[in-house]
Amino acid sequence: MSLPMHRTLETRHGPLCFGQRCLIMGILNVTPDSFSDGGRFLEPAAAIEHGLRMAADGADLIDVGGESTRPGSRAVGAVEQIERVLPVIRGLRAAGLTIPISIDTQSAQVARVALDAGADLVNDISGVRHDPQMVDLLRESRVPFVVMHMQGRPETMQDRPCYKDVVAEVAAFFEERAVAMEAAGIDSGRMIIDPGIGFGKTLEHNMLLLHSLPKFVGRFLLMIGHSRKRFLRQLLGNVPLQPQAIKQVIGSAGEDSDTSLLAGNLAVVLHAALSGADIIRVHDVLESRKIVDAVQC
Repeated sequence: MSLPMHRTLETRHGPLCFGQRCLIMGILNVTPDSFSDGGRFLEPAAAIEHGLRMAADGADLIDVGGESTRPGSRAVGAVEQIERVLPVIRGLRAAGLTIPISIDTQSAQVARVALDAGADLVNDISGVRHDPQMVDLLRESRVPFVVMHMQGRPETMQDRPCYKDVVAEVAAFFEERAVAMEAAGIDSGRMIIDPGIGFGKTLEHNMLLLHSLPKFVGRFLLMIGHSRKRFLRQLLGNVPLQPQAIKQVIGSAGEDSDTSLLAGNLAVVLHAALSGADIIRVHDVLESRKIVDAVQC
């Protein structure tokens, strides 16, 4: 089993401590069209309630996003994203949420507003390449940030993705991004890497990356975001699974869980935790927390 590095990233709402156990990031999509839960939490009140429940279920941080990045999705402007996420972030803080909040956006304008409202870190699927002003924001704010690998753009990323060596190319991308961040005056020690499962990758690419997770451990903090993605349905033969046996072991999946994917989701959670991942980004917080705690107690 690969061991995660011991490191602490300070945020305005408490430290993120790595090396003791894998952290769970709860997904809060404030969008009408996300591939798994689009529209369920578009209303601020529903989103706030769900965020608070994920925290109660054991999330270490909440990732709030106002733009779907599923394959084929359209880009959403900064103003529209702000209209979606700002009331939610403010509402979560007003309701007493004390854990860190991540803002999932490629836009520096959205990230700045979110940080001002109470967010603590930036999750940029473009790898800090989409918006040139994001570099300035990260340098000025000194917040932790996620750099994700993606081949192409969400609109086209699944149109025949191609690599000679996906593991080597993704690893080289993170090294290049770290050099670019340092050259821009940003401490790469605050950088969290995400191999981008499902973002410009085939099923084979995804599986090669998952099997190679230990190769990404140690140089940077590592986050895995696999939750409810299409490759899991491919692996499971697109056949819905009966969740009864799973529920007997870990409890009810809850009304939010896509039970047809729960077994696959949790299998990857277990694998990522045992491989040394520092953060796992999931929809099914309660079940993932139990799995991680069981193997890292």
